[in-house]
Amino acid sequence: MKLKPMIVAGVMSGTSADGIDVALVRIAPVKTQPRLTLLAHESFRYPAVLREAVLTAMNAKSTSTAELARLNWRLGIAYAEAVRATLERHNIKVDLVGCHGQTLYHQAVPAAYAGKRFACTWQAGEAALIAAEVQVPVVSNFRPADMAAGGQGAPLVPLLDHVLFADRKRGRVLQNIGGIANLTAIPAGASFDEEFAFDTGPGNMVMDALAQKLFNRGYDRNGGLAARGRVLDPVVDQMLRARYFALQPPKTAGREEFGREYAAKFLAACRRTSRKPEDALATATALTAESIARGFDRFVLPKMQGMPVDYIVSGGGARNAKLMSMLMARLEPMGCAVTTSEKFGLPSEAKEAVAFALLAWMTWHQLPGNVPTATGARRPAILGQITYV
Repeated sequence: MKLKPMIVAGVMSGTSADGIDVALVRIAPVKTQPRLTLLAHESFRYPAVLREAVLTAMNAKSTSTAELARLNWRLGIAYAEAVRATLERHNIKVDLVGCHGQTLYHQAVPAAYAGKRFACTWQAGEAALIAAEVQVPVVSNFRPADMAAGGQGAPLVPLLDHVLFADRKRGRVLQNIGGIANLTAIPAGASFDEEFAFDTGPGNMVMDALAQKLFNRGYDRNGGLAARGRVLDPVVDQMLRARYFALQPPKTAGREEFGREYAAKFLAACRRTSRKPEDALATATALTAESIARGFDRFVLPKMQGMPVDYIVSGGGARNAKLMSMLMARLEPMGCAVTTSEKFGLPSEAKEAVAFALLAWMTWHQLPGNVPTATGARRPAILGQITYV
């Protein structure tokens, strides 16, 4: 298929389940890889009642098929409205939409069910509604093709990381901090199949859960509440003994590992030492920073010895000043220059939406979008399913 330039709307809603990011991206084929131009980016908060429905579905031990069907369609309506609002605000027409959907369940490792062992995943958000509203084809459901090829279905951002950030002279670590934190490591001069990626552990997820429970706030704006507390180091060390942190990459995590139940366990551990709520939030912030730093030290630094490293942070966590200061304190002594994706011309909160615009463009042109060294897949795979108007 001949590659053609397109304007693509990338749509992302992450494990924090706080809302939707839409990025409008012009993508043009240039020699060996596509060239991307971000035209516009908008963020939309979920209505409170929809966010509660999403979080309830994520943590449900049992639910009804009616609830799940309704949520799937309600999310499709929300995505369609977000895309249309973005297009109208910026007076831009698109050729294609790439929608990640809302992850309700992600089991990356095979487990037994009904007599068979397999991995599985589910991203909700009815693509047919988006296609009907926007009147262009929609690519959705990106993870399953990678998992069918033996991968973990995540992370899927490494393709974008290589296209935008690979450098011949400098090592690059692209750290996204959403609900879950994940990184892509690209050694200096690395080819596409030499980069690797994994989820480092909780990003904003535990911090947000504690901000909600202890302060009745959706999140700790700029880390201001955490800055008033002290870090309970024994709790951080205790929680980092969990099996997930010792696993070798590739590995991926979600609310199944670090969601509501984990946050309750974490808070109980904090309260055995301190009843001050700011201390618990400071400790949750330190957990995210320390898990990122230890992940880099153990799995990435040995492959980047002797080269300068740019540590580029994106996602909502990049706007948490307390978290960023903790990361700098841990990573800079290891030779990292810590910065944000804004310094490279990409807004922190737009990055994942841009990634799914690129993945949709790749799928439309029948090109693989996964990075097997990141997901653990046996082979490259064309990701996603196309819903036509």
